[in-house]
Amino acid sequence: MGWSDYVPVFYGKIAIVSYLFSILTLIVFWTKVFPPALSEPWSIAPLVLLEAAYVGVLSAFCRRQVAQVVLCSHVLGLVFAAGCLVLASGRLFVYFGAYMMSLSFFHLSEYVLTAVYNPHTLSMDSFLVNHSLEYTVAAVASWLEYWAEYYFLPEYKCLHLVNWVGLALVVGGELMRKAAMVTAGKNFTHTVMYMKRTGHRLVTKGVYAWFRHPSYVGWFYWSIGTQVLLCNPICAVSYSVASWMFFNDRIHDEEEHLMYFFGQDYVDYKRKVPSGIPLITGAPLK
Repeated sequence: MGWSDYVPVFYGKIAIVSYLFSILTLIVFWTKVFPPALSEPWSIAPLVLLEAAYVGVLSAFCRRQVAQVVLCSHVLGLVFAAGCLVLASGRLFVYFGAYMMSLSFFHLSEYVLTAVYNPHTLSMDSFLVNHSLEYTVAAVASWLEYWAEYYFLPEYKCLHLVNWVGLALVVGGELMRKAAMVTAGKNFTHTVMYMKRTGHRLVTKGVYAWFRHPSYVGWFYWSIGTQVLLCNPICAVSYSVASWMFFNDRIHDEEEHLMYFFGQDYVDYKRKVPSGIPLITGAPLK
């Protein structure tokens, strides 16, 4: 491993430390400082001051790239910690806490695994928090649907069997995607490659022996699972359709290049192994 590989791994370690620190900070402040003084607005002041000092130190003493990584990881950690607190509250919206935790972990782990297994492609985009405008709109739409439905029909947001099915999809999808990233190693990227890189090889082992596109399979079921977990009927259907259309186009585009890169090897692989997403066949064989 050369020096150019060590630096991204270092950023990955920074992200983990910042993430865990923010989780611990929020949980400790909430459980030790807030409960005795919930009726007093000033009780939140220590946490606000700590966050302000944290951001100030980052801005003053850290390189811009390091500060960005720490800040993004810190915010994701706060989301995870808030999810833990919501989950522990015992209220009807407890499953929104599980959703917050899964969303936070998904984005943090995307960055960390990229830093470890494919350091040359690491950037702030590896967090995937700014994946696309459509991704952001979809996330906001799911939050609006959840809280609108919770306001009028709170009991329908806690249908345990449905919630647990959604949680199973989320966990299973997350594990599938991360297994794909680890198995592919340096052959995995967050973008479609239009030119074959030096050392790029066709991966057919592990989860790639089950599906041609296990990372897409994982993300597909993870995204749908988040909406089933939230008991969001409108977004569950919308996410299913939108995700299928997105991956149908992406897999078709990607496979055209993979057949060009690997020739008959990829054609044989494509004939034997399914895409993994229902009704998606990918690019036609040439």
